[in-house]
Amino acid sequence: MPPASSRRLAWLLAAALQCTAFTQGLPARAASALAAWAFTEEGVLKLRTSRNARLEAFFQAASDGRGTRVWIDIPGELKFPRRLAGRGAVREIRLGKPRVGATRLVVEFRPDVDLNPNDLRLRGTAPDRWELVFTGLPTRGLDDFGEGDLTGRATAWLPPSGFRPTRTPVDPSGLPTVARNRYRIVIDPGHGGPDPGAIGIGGLRETNVVLDVSLQVADLLRARGVDVRMTRTSEVDVDLPPRVSLANRTGATAFVSIHANALSMNRPDVNGIETFFFSDPRSGRLASYLQQQMMDVSPGTPNRGVRRGRFFVIRRTTMPSALVEMGFVTGAIDAPRLANADHRRRLALALAAGILNYLKQEVR
Repeated sequence: MPPASSRRLAWLLAAALQCTAFTQGLPARAASALAAWAFTEEGVLKLRTSRNARLEAFFQAASDGRGTRVWIDIPGELKFPRRLAGRGAVREIRLGKPRVGATRLVVEFRPDVDLNPNDLRLRGTAPDRWELVFTGLPTRGLDDFGEGDLTGRATAWLPPSGFRPTRTPVDPSGLPTVARNRYRIVIDPGHGGPDPGAIGIGGLRETNVVLDVSLQVADLLRARGVDVRMTRTSEVDVDLPPRVSLANRTGATAFVSIHANALSMNRPDVNGIETFFFSDPRSGRLASYLQQQMMDVSPGTPNRGVRRGRFFVIRRTTMPSALVEMGFVTGAIDAPRLANADHRRRLALALAAGILNYLKQEVR
């Protein structure tokens, strides 16, 4: 992230905002106001935020072998910094936390890209929509990419106060070992941000459960030398095609989408774990490894088995793929377990073991 001291080199673009009605801020410790963003093949950065968020944009010219950078400061605190490889003239996009209570989105261009800051304007197009057109940017090689749903209705999303992520550090001892630096796995935590997924007993939200488990699975696999990519690492709303695109373009060895199930709140008797695959026999074997391991740590819940499914993320991915349902947030057996950090840790260990067993036994 560009340090605050670099602002002496920056041009403040925020003065170009065209609608003064968009200047109300958020509480300093609120969740990030950034709900979705995209960089289009036409060279336009588009943002969706909470309503009436105040944004500031800055420019820094290329220097010391680094390309031109434009960054936007957004109110609300980002949980998980991340980097995304760019396209064409865009070298990289970074999201981080420059200070308490803030989110920063940085667009860094390749060193040979020349932009005039006088031609750049961050423009509010609605109380929750923004555009920054990069006039003069070469568009060859650009391709639409981003995170979240730009078309959705913006909300100031906050996690429920009763949910606490697992705090105990992951411990990979006892997990199967595989050749280090040989495999790449994409972990896909379902839903996210303003899309909570299923909501169950006691207000338990699917997005909280699956993100907590997914982050632990990623750490466990990395401890065993596996390259892990995640479709999201925080509470953002990522559309389905970008999840598939990440897996396909990175040449993943396997893809695992992690979910929790639900039925009517009037049916707490329905519980169980199931895993889906589309059609590839390799995907079926991956699903079987995952299902067996989850059942081993979930005594008493029904085994709903390995089944074929037509979910978008396992139908459109080009590598062995599976979608797991770790239990019912509406189930009398499953919901208390999914709400329990110790059980989520056991599920993470189970899923990591299932993936490692698949790599060890099925991938040559």
